[in-house]
Amino acid sequence: MANHHYNTTLSWTGNKGTGTSEYKAYERSHLLAVAGKPEIPASSDPKFRGDKTRYNPEELLVASLSSCHMLWYLHLCAVNGVVVMEYTDNAAGTMAENENGSGQFIEVTLRPIVTVKERSMIDKANALHEEAHSLCFIARSVNFPVHHISQALVVENTVA
Repeated sequence: MANHHYNTTLSWTGNKGTGTSEYKAYERSHLLAVAGKPEIPASSDPKFRGDKTRYNPEELLVASLSSCHMLWYLHLCAVNGVVVMEYTDNAAGTMAENENGSGQFIEVTLRPIVTVKERSMIDKANALHEEAHSLCFIARSVNFPVHHISQALVVENTVA
């Protein structure tokens, strides 16, 4: 078994001059970086005094699950003769907040819409979502259910 290592750098940018001298004295803004890649502007959810124009950790978790599923799915389609022409996913996650302010995700639902090249590929295209789910590194790492409600379409043939 191979081990893979991932390194990120997080830099808090929300010091408004007095640091964390009080709860409302600082911004939750920060930058996420990986060497050689664009920075990701992040903050907390606006419900927790965050900047709504920046990504929050909860959105990034849902996006990671969506992205991982798609990458495995496209791989499985390629090796199983399913030609995917388009893929979109409108994923949604639910986090439950506890009385003490902590919280945890209770579920994420992926809603991939896949367009395949030929009608004969639809059944296999739908079936491969289950295998992609079982292989996804991120889905295998979380302790809440990750559902998927998939839809497969066929490329429309246009006649000139």
